Amino acid sequence: MRGPAAPTSPGPWDSRSEALLSSAALAAGTARSAVPAPTAPPPAGLDLSAAPAPVPAPAPAAPNPAVEPKPLPAGPAEAIQRAGTAAPRTPQAPQPAARPRRGPADPVKALMHRHRELCERAVDPLEIAAGLEAHGVTDRTAARFRHRDVFSLAEELYARVPRGEAAVARADTGRTPAPGPASWALTVCAPGAVAGLATLGLALGTGGLRLAAGALGALGLFAALLLAVRRGPLRVTAGPPTAAPLWILGLLAYAAAGDGLLDQLLRGGPDTGPVVTTVLDATAGPDDWTLDTAPLLALALSVAPAAWCARLFAVRARRRLAASRGLADFAAGARPLLLGTVALHLVGLAGLLVLTGFHPGALALGALLLTARLLAVHGFAESAARALGAACAAEALALASVLAARLPGLDVLGAPVRALVAHGGPAALPALVCGCAALVLLTHATEALSRASAHA
Repeated sequence: MRGPAAPTSPGPWDSRSEALLSSAALAAGTARSAVPAPTAPPPAGLDLSAAPAPVPAPAPAAPNPAVEPKPLPAGPAEAIQRAGTAAPRTPQAPQPAARPRRGPADPVKALMHRHRELCERAVDPLEIAAGLEAHGVTDRTAARFRHRDVFSLAEELYARVPRGEAAVARADTGRTPAPGPASWALTVCAPGAVAGLATLGLALGTGGLRLAAGALGALGLFAALLLAVRRGPLRVTAGPPTAAPLWILGLLAYAAAGDGLLDQLLRGGPDTGPVVTTVLDATAGPDDWTLDTAPLLALALSVAPAAWCARLFAVRARRRLAASRGLADFAAGARPLLLGTVALHLVGLAGLLVLTGFHPGALALGALLLTARLLAVHGFAESAARALGAACAAEALALASVLAARLPGLDVLGAPVRALVAHGGPAALPALVCGCAALVLLTHATEALSRASAHA
């Protein structure tokens, strides 16, 4: 055998042949080939019968990462055998499809349970609508309950919630017609009648008789006013008592004696007591402290027109509420109705003041009193009392500032009041104070009385 790997020793194996058989190249070649290559015939002269030397096992060939053996294509039989012997796959449970989020099938049911007491006590759907609005439910909120407005939502709640015997009795009572104007017409005319009689007694009486007529007239007027506001359209049916009567008495007292007192304070007085004057008898001099009863007479006579205006507003607002199909629709109609009611009353009061002696402060006070009473009747007595108290305090503060200006170094305190009186006279102060209070209160009333909850 010729070649570089031919044995050179006389035996069958030598060191070169052993190194060749144990080389990594031969091991790698045998790994790549599935069929062993044919060996060459042994060279002549070799004794094959001799026992061969032990050959160590070849070391396993290191895999070459750069060369990846390609799998041989399997035949049809082998493919079938592999498919049969493959491990069966475990069937996976089907994943449930994600369902779209939906609201409750009956969205009104939750609202019905939340306001069940309101629905059980209601005598009609309008009362439920007013209660829902008071709890913050608007037309936009009703749309989430598949209703176009609060009124249609209230109708469904009224139809679905059963009512007990007490509610049915209240509903039957509510269906009975309300007492007509004949039941309260005389009571609202009582203040004007008492004021007229007191004026007549002051004009005709002298001395002690005149003083008695004035005292009895004041007490009678106070009782008549209490009677007028406790019956009829000016009656407050609910709510805690407030200090509004006290503030009203203070405002009426200033309307009668405030202008004369302010004039005397600015002149350094008063040096004498008040001189009472009436429409029929004006005996006061230019330097006297005048107590004019004409504004009180006009305001007392205006109680009856104020009651009719309050009734007109309540009836029209109720009809508007029944015909409205939305809160915004009702509010749009209630605001002009309120402004028209106040304007109508001012026209009537202005006519009475022309007859008794025009006084701008009394006109502004009449607007303030009517607006405050409308708010109190419809459930906003606290805001009305605060406005009346603020006006009464402002008038008292004006008088106190003039008195404080007499102290040394405090002249600046009375400067605003002096400038106002110099420009418009003593009547300018109550006109400004009551006018501003009435304007602020009317602005609040246009928002508060345009809600359905104010007319339930």
